[in-house]
Amino acid sequence: MSLPPRAVIVHRATELTELIGRHGTRQQAGFFLAGRGRDLAELDARHQAQQDALATVSAAIPLDWRRTVAERNDLDRFVFGPEDVVIAVGQDGLVANVAKYLDGQPVIGINPEPARNPGVLVPHEPAAFTGLLTARTITERTMVAATTDDGQQLVALNEVYVGHQTHQSARYRLATPDADAERQSSSGILVGTGTGATGWCRSAWQERRSPLALPTPSDPILCWFVREAWPSPATGTTSTEGLLKAPDTLTVTAESDLVVFGDGMESDTLTVTWGQRLEVGVAPVKLHLVV
Repeated sequence: MSLPPRAVIVHRATELTELIGRHGTRQQAGFFLAGRGRDLAELDARHQAQQDALATVSAAIPLDWRRTVAERNDLDRFVFGPEDVVIAVGQDGLVANVAKYLDGQPVIGINPEPARNPGVLVPHEPAAFTGLLTARTITERTMVAATTDDGQQLVALNEVYVGHQTHQSARYRLATPDADAERQSSSGILVGTGTGATGWCRSAWQERRSPLALPTPSDPILCWFVREAWPSPATGTTSTEGLLKAPDTLTVTAESDLVVFGDGMESDTLTVTWGQRLEVGVAPVKLHLVV
């Protein structure tokens, strides 16, 4: 007998919750904000909007479904099941935070503040949630995977960063599908998807006025950029940007200790030590986003 679906409601602590947690009491949090020319009214309104959205979603989950709640900071310890339906209630970045831990489970993005959040990955208002459970249309978004030579893997929806832990100069040898390996010293490497091409990768692309045609979210193509490559007698700057089509990969051989993290989650990283090899390419899994 198969298990009924499980609704996994994913959210993050609101600014109000975090502020009270940091200062101990609501009164102290208000005093802290007042000293900076702000008050609690704005944070109260945003907190209430999220609480209302969570209540609306929870009330609409069928009674015969199982259900649970996961906070963003607990995602790296949460175990998702194949029958889960993931409901991300919050900002667009919350979908990126949860996507790396999934393997094909559908994700419904609920936007509690449509006037504030763009809603690219959380396009639905809370009132629309009931209809999405019965008539789901899925769009697949490409993801990026970084795999070490000892079998560790990290998957991301937007981009992975490879570089020094403190963003100082990282030293490595970079091999691309189109060129010989080049020893480099840089501020790190960004490898992003079409979804990430609207964020950090787009910033790098725009700053250097790159002629690359950035991929769309569904394209099985990645864009990559080397940040601030330094020319010297021992390091080059020939290979600093490009596109990767599956199954091609970038190969990074560490010549200093490096870290790899995805979608800005520096608390969840891979460590690549001197001489170790890292392959970065299109991930075998995709985000299944309900539209």
